[in-house]
Amino acid sequence: MSETPLLTATGLHKSFGDNHVLRGIDLEVRRGQVVALIGPSGSGKTTLLRSLNGLAWPDAGTLTFDGGPVLDLAARAGLRGRAARAARAEADAARDRSAMVFQQHNLFPHRTVLQNVTEGPVQVQGEPRADAEARALALLDRVGLADKRHAYPRELSGGQQQRVGIVRALALRPDLLLFDEPTSSLDPELVGEVLGVMKELADEGWTMVVVTHELEFARAVADEVLFLDGGVVVEQGAPATMFTAPREERTRRFLHRLLHPLD
Repeated sequence: MSETPLLTATGLHKSFGDNHVLRGIDLEVRRGQVVALIGPSGSGKTTLLRSLNGLAWPDAGTLTFDGGPVLDLAARAGLRGRAARAARAEADAARDRSAMVFQQHNLFPHRTVLQNVTEGPVQVQGEPRADAEARALALLDRVGLADKRHAYPRELSGGQQQRVGIVRALALRPDLLLFDEPTSSLDPELVGEVLGVMKELADEGWTMVVVTHELEFARAVADEVLFLDGGVVVEQGAPATMFTAPREERTRRFLHRLLHPLD
């Protein structure tokens, strides 16, 4: 794992109307690191993830990818003309460094598995279709879905759809993989097949930020765990510390409820 941060986020704030969702989040992710984001519903986890991907640019704070330009997110709003275009280009370049795996799969229902996977590389990145399809087939094969390349999403199980979603993200060759509760919409018996693929990616050294309620996965795979509540990072640390001896009472209550739901 590299000690040089791939991504540095400082002082991120995001509001939706009167709802102040992120309240000054700091986050650093190094190459090869797996960071798990845990916390109750409404704590800001998904908004933070979408902020890192540019799907919901924060109102304030800074983002830096791999030592590149510092994106001052508050300053972008006041820029005009050439300066605004330059800032937008920098933001787009930063966004293209990552790829998101969504909670609800978000596959195009009218396109086959192969078409879903090659859409981004061909249409967005300009990769020749033959090259994109060859790489897509190799990726589908590694998750056991090469035989489903001509199937449509409706013909797949939830676990298969989510594995296609992971392959679609990998096909973009991102520096950073972002997972938003990737197993929360799956039947319990399908969760393991998705977590298995994610663990393999972690073992291969992919850099990942994962919003998850699967605490055993976070304990086994993550290098660092952040507990969010009320739009702030309440506590962060290595899984061994976070899950056995958390410092904050709020963290202890949250973990106890998830680990001992009948108490």
